[in-house]
Amino acid sequence: MSVDYKVPEIRFKEFSGEWEKYPLGTFISSLDAGVSVNSGDRPANEKEFGILKTSCVTNGHFEPNENKVVFKTEEIKRLKEPVLKNTIIISRMNTPALVGANAYVSSGYANYFLPDRLWAAKPTSKGDLKFIAYMLGSDKGRLALSDLATGTSGSMKNISKPAVLRLELHSPEEKEQTQIGNYFQKLDALINQHHQKHDKLSNIKKAMLEKMFPKQGKTIPEIRFSEYSRGWTEVKLSMIADKITEKNTSVFFSETFTNSAEFGIISQRDYFDKDISNFNNINGYFVVQPEDFVYNPRISTLAPCGPIKRNTLGRVGVMSPLYTVFRTKDVNTIFIEYFFQTKLWHTFMFLNGDTGARADRFSIKDSVFFELPLLLPTLNEQVVIGKYFQNLDILISQHQQQITKLNNIKQACLRKMFV
Repeated sequence: MSVDYKVPEIRFKEFSGEWEKYPLGTFISSLDAGVSVNSGDRPANEKEFGILKTSCVTNGHFEPNENKVVFKTEEIKRLKEPVLKNTIIISRMNTPALVGANAYVSSGYANYFLPDRLWAAKPTSKGDLKFIAYMLGSDKGRLALSDLATGTSGSMKNISKPAVLRLELHSPEEKEQTQIGNYFQKLDALINQHHQKHDKLSNIKKAMLEKMFPKQGKTIPEIRFSEYSRGWTEVKLSMIADKITEKNTSVFFSETFTNSAEFGIISQRDYFDKDISNFNNINGYFVVQPEDFVYNPRISTLAPCGPIKRNTLGRVGVMSPLYTVFRTKDVNTIFIEYFFQTKLWHTFMFLNGDTGARADRFSIKDSVFFELPLLLPTLNEQVVIGKYFQNLDILISQHQQQITKLNNIKQACLRKMFV
């Protein structure tokens, strides 16, 4: 920790005076590890036993769902060191970047246990353990713990109990510790609330994408707005869309887009932090207008046969001829956008795709691709469904923005509220 500055940059106004230096053992009575046991490949439910994964403290707050279920009776008997409230979980063995990662535990979990790579730091009668946890989770605290790590392996490092307990840090009086700890705990509670709302809305969206579009062989969806009853009509993509082959021959447009399964159509510079294309090689790229759709044949976990995304940027750009660009007609583009977020079109792709030359790319002939079948309701119903999902995405985005904002505030305070 720093020895030059004994007063934090940001401080509650009722406190003054320099912080004093103490060994961590002043506030932590013991560091107790669990044992590793054979476990399953999913988290434990409420009535099962679970063993924590080291990732439960990766992000600076405790994630109890980062655990693996323990089934076998003989393995359950071997479990020790349950998750107790008012402790700090510290990663004693991890990669160089994550060794020393830690988080405060405010509630106990009697059925969850620590593995041998995690410590439970338990308090003495002195100080506020929440403050100590956030101190250790600050940039200065993480660096101090990382500096203690030893080991010959380039991929895994260890820290020892004696070294951690001897580690000296600057601390204020207990009243100020408590106020700082409570402040960060409230921040974490707000972040967690937005995470829960974000996840709940994301799950609702996922469920509705499955239920508000007819399943294969059906013409009516499972869930529907009450004012609509007519069966949906099957059409081919070629009936509602035209392939766009306009080339950027005059190099009138200079911004190159990319199509990401996670982020949609975005500027190549924003996605890669640099330009992959250059002014001299984009004259053969396709021109992509606002509302145009783009199929990217690159496959991923999120897009097993490649993503199809709508250009929602409100501006014109260009894309590599490796992509397929098409423009819809006589349909609601927002409805079509969400249709392509379902898995309903994947079966056709898998049945009709060709074997590609590259394992990371899906290959399908254009003539076949535009034979892709879609089920469409009336235009009015398309608009209502599209608006419903668009509003869901707006709410999800708002919570994500709040999460980002609060995390930025937390990181700034972690840098400035400790010595």
